[in-house]
Amino acid sequence: MTEIAETTEGGREMKRKIEMPEVSKCAVGTCVYNHDGGCHARAITVGGGADHKCDTMMPAQGHAHRVDPAGVGACRATTCIHNEDFECQADGIAVLMRGGQADCATFAER
Repeated sequence: MTEIAETTEGGREMKRKIEMPEVSKCAVGTCVYNHDGGCHARAITVGGGADHKCDTMMPAQGHAHRVDPAGVGACRATTCIHNEDFECQADGIAVLMRGGQADCATFAER
């Protein structure tokens, strides 16, 4: 379960819980969100088309300091068996470097 903070018009902070698959492993050590083999972005987007890459990957010039693991916020890989209504339904995903890009290793063609 991932908590997302929202601020209301009155300036009061509220938290909303949403369920999303966790990025259980990330082997892209050159990404700003990776430290200790895990992704620590709030949520990632998996790209569409044949490459199913992590669209959230950013080359590191330092690393983010969040400690919570990332979730998969959106998935544009419509040919993946785990994609339902542009959201990932896998229990968790792994991101690996393949062909010079960060790819969702959990992608499975329909």
